[in-house]
Amino acid sequence: MLAQLFNSPGIAEWTRNLWINIPTTIVFITIAAYVSYRGLDSTKRLQYILVSVQVLAIVVFDVVAIVNAYNNGGFDFTPIDLAWFNPLEIGDSSLIAAGISLSIFMFWGWDVTLTMNEETKNPEKTPGRAATITVLIIIVLYVLTALAVITWAGTGETGLGAGNPANQESIFAVLSYPVLGPAALLIYVAVLSSSFASLQSTMVGPARTLLAMGYYNALPPMFSKISPRFRTPSVATIISAIAAGVFYTVTRILSENALWDTIAALGLMICFYYGITAVACVWYFRRELFSSVHNVVFKLIFPLFGGGFLLVMFFITAFDSLDPDYGSGSSILGIGTVFVLGMGVLILGIILMIFTRMRHPAFFAGETLARISSTENTQAPLT
Repeated sequence: MLAQLFNSPGIAEWTRNLWINIPTTIVFITIAAYVSYRGLDSTKRLQYILVSVQVLAIVVFDVVAIVNAYNNGGFDFTPIDLAWFNPLEIGDSSLIAAGISLSIFMFWGWDVTLTMNEETKNPEKTPGRAATITVLIIIVLYVLTALAVITWAGTGETGLGAGNPANQESIFAVLSYPVLGPAALLIYVAVLSSSFASLQSTMVGPARTLLAMGYYNALPPMFSKISPRFRTPSVATIISAIAAGVFYTVTRILSENALWDTIAALGLMICFYYGITAVACVWYFRRELFSSVHNVVFKLIFPLFGGGFLLVMFFITAFDSLDPDYGSGSSILGIGTVFVLGMGVLILGIILMIFTRMRHPAFFAGETLARISSTENTQAPLT
């Protein structure tokens, strides 16, 4: 955005300078953690502004791009084809798995509303409705944007084509001015605001997950500490920020193309933990699965199918990511960087789980998380 504002392409190259890139990222992480630490009121006000700017800018870009393309104003006009919506047209299972892994990363974060149910009005319904509405909005925006880019720019590998490797790092940076002219500033602001908004969700969601795990002794009890002033997860928020900073720093140092490898590695990990979470839900509610048709559909069929599907995608993606050419093409000791990052974090998680089980066995023995019916009141005060 600064490069465009000051008409200086050299500023964009600063992202490749580790001494500028990493400290800048750490500063943004710190700001996001501070806002999240101050509580839901501060967080929601900022998110309202950031999300509104994003949605407005993206919708304007998409509509203008499609209208211009169909009026002979595009770079490489490509009419919308219904075949684009048919996954069977892809053919290659590895490409399908990679696409699903990427799409899961793109949707990752919507579930933050589910982790904040204790801080919302009408916690039994509001978080679920918010998550569902969010997913539907995201689907519309992603599909509309993909259609706009392909229709206006085409998939060619030269010039402004979406298939040009030089454009793939930031397609909006390339197409925003040709499509919107001076109004391209809206897109730069939207990209910046979306980056900060998603960064903040990295603090909010995981912090509350860690809070719950600490409360039930699935992690050391210190993770359940609450800020006396702001009534937010104090230790969990700080740890989330530190983990995000360390993960990004390590990834950025190991790979020149940290963005692509991070996205692919996170997609791999998300497939795994979403998958096992869905399967765990089936196991947890196993005694009431067949008590009603509703339970059969929503507590057995849906989570079992979804979880099983994600785990299959996890194993396919993990196998494919062994190849050094997967992701950005970088490798560590001859193994793809994506595989090393993804498996490294999962192995670290297993080690921490074993350590916690040895030090705090109550949760793993089923003593802290009561097995009760989903219709009973499960809320308990946090202190």
